Amino acid sequence: MDANAQDERLPMSYQAYLDAIEQKTGRTPQQLLDEAASRGYGPGTNATEFVTWLKDEYDVGRGHAMALYGVLKNGPTVPEKHVGSAGSHRDETLELRLDGIAAR
Repeated sequence: MDANAQDERLPMSYQAYLDAIEQKTGRTPQQLLDEAASRGYGPGTNATEFVTWLKDEYDVGRGHAMALYGVLKNGPTVPEKHVGSAGSHRDETLELRLDGIAAR
């Protein structure tokens, strides 16, 4: 079973999506966002364009790419409805860490 199919079944916080992207690409979420900015991607970028770039450049799956797109579009915060909830995308805090796993 591929990792993307497995991820769709398991509950996963937004932070876990970003951590998985870092593990796959070797780049922190902030490094990827900086690269995206250097390519002209920003809050007004079409999601499909951003997702395609991550897929082509880093082989990042759609769900993970959409988590990073959410940060690109809305900043490093989790929607309040997901903090402390029982939903599939629950997080413990509003603030997402973009500086990488090693910085924690």
